[in-house]
Amino acid sequence: MQKKSIAVLCIACTILIYSCNRRQAPQQTASVTSATTTALAVKKPAAKKVSTPVPRVIAVNDNVAKKNIDGRLYYDLDGHRYWRNYNDGKYYLFNKSMYSDSAFIPH
Repeated sequence: MQKKSIAVLCIACTILIYSCNRRQAPQQTASVTSATTTALAVKKPAAKKVSTPVPRVIAVNDNVAKKNIDGRLYYDLDGHRYWRNYNDGKYYLFNKSMYSDSAFIPH
């Protein structure tokens, strides 16, 4: 009796494993395949990226600004670096003339 129940259990497990095999999945018909490819082929138009103009001067609290190795304060905003002008306290967009300008060197 026990051998029959083990044999039935083994057969049931084999059928279960065989039925879950991917090769046994039904084939897609042509109408289903064409409907899916047309649905995938329709694309939505890409959203246009609106670029905001980069301000030349900003006002930033010195507590949130970072210090450079030589002691100058700078602030990064949206991928642009602003350096502190020590004469008026505002932060200006970087340009090469800041290296020689005495207003951007800390006193």
